[in-house]
Amino acid sequence: MPLENLLQDYSKEPIAILDNTIPLSKYCLLDLSIKNVHLDNIDITNPDTCQTYINEVLALNNAEVAFGGYLEHRSLYTKSERFVKSGARNIHLGMDFWSKAGTKVIVPIEGKVYSVKNNKDIGNYGPTIILEHQIADTTFYTLYGHLSLESIVELQIGTHFKKGELLGTLGTPDINVNYAPHLHFQIIWDIQGCRGDYPGVCAKENLPFYKKNCPNPNLLLHLDF
Repeated sequence: MPLENLLQDYSKEPIAILDNTIPLSKYCLLDLSIKNVHLDNIDITNPDTCQTYINEVLALNNAEVAFGGYLEHRSLYTKSERFVKSGARNIHLGMDFWSKAGTKVIVPIEGKVYSVKNNKDIGNYGPTIILEHQIADTTFYTLYGHLSLESIVELQIGTHFKKGELLGTLGTPDINVNYAPHLHFQIIWDIQGCRGDYPGVCAKENLPFYKKNCPNPNLLLHLDF
Protein backbone atom coordinates (compact mmCIF):
# COMPACT_ATOMS: atom_id res chain seq x y z
CA MET A 1 0.00 0.00 0.00
CA PRO A 2 1.37 3.49 -0.82
CA LEU A 3 2.77 5.44 2.14
CA GLU A 4 0.19 8.18 1.63
CA ASN A 5 -2.64 5.69 2.21
CA LEU A 6 -0.94 4.18 5.27
CA LEU A 7 -0.53 7.61 6.81
CA GLN A 8 -4.11 8.59 6.11
CA ASP A 9 -5.44 5.37 7.62
CA TYR A 10 -3.29 5.49 10.76
CA SER A 11 -5.76 7.64 12.68
CA LYS A 12 -9.26 8.83 11.97
CA GLU A 13 -8.92 11.62 14.53
CA PRO A 14 -6.77 14.78 14.37
CA ILE A 15 -3.37 14.46 16.05
CA ALA A 16 -1.92 17.34 18.07
CA ILE A 17 1.86 17.51 17.66
CA LEU A 18 2.42 20.21 20.28
CA ASP A 19 1.47 20.34 23.98
CA ASN A 20 -1.78 18.39 24.15
CA THR A 21 -3.18 20.82 26.71
CA ILE A 22 -3.45 23.28 23.81
CA PRO A 23 -6.77 22.46 22.10
CA LEU A 24 -6.82 22.21 18.32
CA SER A 25 -9.32 25.07 18.36
CA LYS A 26 -6.32 27.23 19.33
CA TYR A 27 -4.46 26.37 16.11
CA CYS A 28 -4.64 28.72 13.13
CA LEU A 29 -3.19 28.75 9.63
CA LEU A 30 -0.12 30.83 8.83
CA ASP A 31 0.87 31.77 5.28
CA LEU A 32 4.57 32.58 4.86
CA SER A 33 4.57 32.15 1.10
CA ILE A 34 5.58 34.75 -1.47
CA LYS A 35 1.87 35.05 -2.31
CA ASN A 36 1.11 36.65 1.06
CA VAL A 37 1.03 40.39 0.28
CA HIS A 38 1.17 41.22 4.01
CA LEU A 39 4.81 40.12 3.94
CA ASP A 40 5.83 42.41 1.08
CA ASN A 41 7.24 45.08 3.38
CA ILE A 42 8.33 42.80 6.23
CA ASP A 43 11.82 41.34 6.67
CA ILE A 44 10.58 37.86 7.44
CA THR A 45 14.20 36.61 7.59
CA ASN A 46 14.68 38.52 10.87
CA PRO A 47 13.49 36.29 13.76
CA ASP A 48 12.19 39.23 15.81
CA THR A 49 10.26 40.69 12.88
CA CYS A 50 8.97 37.24 11.98
CA GLN A 51 7.84 36.68 15.57
CA THR A 52 6.04 40.02 15.63
CA TYR A 53 4.10 39.06 12.51
CA ILE A 54 3.27 35.61 13.92
CA ASN A 55 2.07 37.19 17.17
CA GLU A 56 -0.25 39.42 15.16
CA VAL A 57 -1.70 36.42 13.34
CA LEU A 58 -2.15 34.50 16.61
CA ALA A 59 -3.87 37.48 18.28
CA LEU A 60 -6.15 38.03 15.30
CA ASN A 61 -7.26 34.40 15.46
CA ASN A 62 -7.28 34.07 19.27
CA ALA A 63 -4.82 31.20 18.79
CA GLU A 64 -1.72 29.75 20.48
CA VAL A 65 -0.24 27.80 17.57
CA ALA A 66 0.15 28.93 13.96
CA PHE A 67 0.76 26.17 11.44
CA GLY A 68 1.15 25.40 7.75
CA GLY A 69 3.85 25.65 5.14
CA TYR A 70 3.86 22.38 3.20
CA LEU A 71 5.25 23.08 -0.31
CA GLU A 72 5.15 26.84 0.31
CA HIS A 73 7.39 28.91 -1.95
CA ARG A 74 9.01 31.24 0.61
CA SER A 75 11.29 34.25 0.65
CA LEU A 76 12.30 33.30 4.20
CA TYR A 77 15.55 31.73 2.98
CA THR A 78 16.84 34.46 0.66
CA LYS A 79 19.50 35.74 3.08
CA SER A 80 20.94 32.34 3.97
CA GLU A 81 23.96 31.18 1.97
CA ARG A 82 22.93 27.62 2.84
CA PHE A 83 19.92 27.90 0.52
CA VAL A 84 21.22 30.34 -2.09
CA LYS A 85 24.41 28.41 -2.81
CA SER A 86 22.62 25.11 -3.30
CA GLY A 87 20.41 26.08 -6.24
CA ALA A 88 17.99 28.66 -4.84
CA ARG A 89 16.17 26.27 -2.53
CA ASN A 90 12.95 27.99 -1.44
CA ILE A 91 10.14 25.40 -1.41
CA HIS A 92 9.36 24.14 2.09
CA LEU A 93 8.94 20.36 2.43
CA GLY A 94 7.44 20.03 5.90
CA MET A 95 4.82 21.63 8.10
CA ASP A 96 5.79 24.31 10.62
CA PHE A 97 4.15 24.81 13.99
CA TRP A 98 4.93 28.25 15.45
CA SER A 99 4.48 28.71 19.19
CA LYS A 100 6.38 29.85 22.29
CA ALA A 101 9.88 28.57 23.02
CA GLY A 102 9.65 25.72 25.50
CA THR A 103 6.34 24.42 24.12
CA LYS A 104 6.20 20.63 24.35
CA VAL A 105 6.54 18.51 21.20
CA ILE A 106 4.44 15.35 21.23
CA VAL A 107 5.20 12.15 19.28
CA PRO A 108 2.38 11.72 16.71
CA ILE A 109 3.08 8.07 15.85
CA GLU A 110 4.97 5.24 17.53
CA GLY A 111 8.62 4.95 16.54
CA LYS A 112 12.26 4.78 17.61
CA VAL A 113 15.11 7.28 17.46
CA TYR A 114 17.00 6.95 14.18
CA SER A 115 19.34 9.90 14.68
CA VAL A 116 20.04 12.89 16.93
CA LYS A 117 22.11 15.91 15.95
CA ASN A 118 22.55 19.60 16.63
CA ASN A 119 22.63 21.07 13.11
CA LYS A 120 23.89 24.42 14.32
CA ASP A 121 25.11 26.02 11.09
CA ILE A 122 23.08 29.11 10.17
CA GLY A 123 19.85 28.32 8.35
CA ASN A 124 19.75 24.70 9.49
CA TYR A 125 17.48 22.97 12.02
CA GLY A 126 19.47 23.38 15.22
CA PRO A 127 18.74 20.42 17.53
CA THR A 128 17.11 17.73 15.39
CA ILE A 129 15.55 14.34 16.06
CA ILE A 130 14.64 11.84 13.34
CA LEU A 131 12.36 8.93 14.27
CA GLU A 132 11.99 5.67 12.35
CA HIS A 133 8.53 4.13 11.98
CA GLN A 134 7.01 1.03 10.50
CA ILE A 135 3.43 0.42 9.40
CA ALA A 136 2.81 -3.04 7.96
CA ASP A 137 5.92 -3.65 5.81
CA THR A 138 6.61 0.03 5.13
CA THR A 139 9.43 1.89 6.88
CA PHE A 140 9.49 5.69 6.92
CA TYR A 141 10.84 8.55 9.01
CA THR A 142 9.70 11.75 10.70
CA LEU A 143 11.98 14.73 11.32
CA TYR A 144 11.62 17.24 14.16
CA GLY A 145 13.74 20.37 13.78
CA HIS A 146 14.36 23.57 15.80
CA LEU A 147 14.16 21.86 19.18
CA SER A 148 15.80 22.89 22.44
CA LEU A 149 19.21 21.53 23.45
CA GLU A 150 17.53 19.83 26.40
CA SER A 151 15.53 17.75 23.91
CA ILE A 152 18.61 15.95 22.61
CA VAL A 153 21.27 16.09 25.33
CA GLU A 154 20.67 12.58 26.73
CA LEU A 155 18.66 11.02 23.93
CA GLN A 156 19.98 7.70 22.64
CA ILE A 157 19.71 6.07 19.21
CA GLY A 158 17.07 3.34 19.35
CA THR A 159 15.04 4.89 22.16
CA HIS A 160 11.40 3.91 21.65
CA PHE A 161 8.54 6.41 21.81
CA LYS A 162 4.86 5.64 21.95
CA LYS A 163 2.28 7.89 20.32
CA GLY A 164 1.46 10.79 22.65
CA GLU A 165 4.74 10.77 24.58
CA LEU A 166 6.87 13.87 25.09
CA LEU A 167 9.67 14.10 22.52
CA GLY A 168 11.15 17.49 23.42
CA THR A 169 10.48 21.23 23.47
CA LEU A 170 10.82 24.14 21.05
CA GLY A 171 14.12 25.98 21.05
CA THR A 172 14.88 29.70 21.24
CA PRO A 173 16.25 31.63 18.22
CA ASP A 174 19.82 31.47 19.52
CA ILE A 175 19.58 27.67 19.64
CA ASN A 176 17.47 26.99 16.54
CA VAL A 177 19.89 29.07 14.42
CA ASN A 178 18.04 32.33 14.00
CA TYR A 179 14.41 31.41 13.49
CA ALA A 180 11.39 32.42 15.53
CA PRO A 181 10.46 29.45 17.79
CA HIS A 182 8.70 26.68 15.89
CA LEU A 183 8.73 22.99 15.06
CA HIS A 184 9.63 21.82 11.57
CA PHE A 185 7.84 18.49 11.10
CA GLN A 186 8.55 16.44 7.99
CA ILE A 187 7.73 12.94 6.78
CA ILE A 188 10.43 11.17 4.76
CA TRP A 189 9.96 7.91 2.90
CA ASP A 190 13.49 7.17 1.67
CA ILE A 191 16.04 8.70 4.06
CA GLN A 192 18.71 8.25 1.36
CA GLY A 193 21.37 7.25 3.86
CA CYS A 194 21.18 10.59 5.69
CA ARG A 195 21.62 10.71 9.46
CA GLY A 196 21.02 13.70 11.67
CA ASP A 197 19.80 15.90 8.85
CA TYR A 198 17.67 15.79 5.70
CA PRO A 199 16.72 18.59 3.28
CA GLY A 200 13.68 20.51 4.47
CA VAL A 201 13.68 22.96 1.56
CA CYS A 202 14.19 22.18 -2.12
CA ALA A 203 14.66 23.93 -5.45
CA LYS A 204 11.80 24.01 -7.95
CA GLU A 205 13.56 21.62 -10.35
CA ASN A 206 13.82 18.96 -7.62
CA LEU A 207 10.24 19.29 -6.40
CA PRO A 208 8.82 16.21 -8.25
CA PHE A 209 11.18 13.90 -6.34
CA TYR A 210 10.82 15.56 -2.95
CA LYS A 211 7.04 15.88 -3.20
CA LYS A 212 6.86 12.11 -3.59
CA ASN A 213 9.54 11.33 -1.01
CA CYS A 214 8.18 13.80 1.57
CA PRO A 215 4.39 13.48 1.54
CA ASN A 216 2.10 16.02 3.17
CA PRO A 217 2.39 15.65 6.98
CA ASN A 218 -1.28 16.48 7.28
CA LEU A 219 -2.12 13.08 5.81
CA LEU A 220 -1.06 11.81 9.25
CA LEU A 221 -2.20 14.70 11.44
CA HIS A 222 -5.66 15.37 9.92
CA LEU A 223 -5.69 19.01 10.98
CA ASP A 224 -8.58 21.06 9.62
CA PHE A 225 -7.62 23.95 7.36
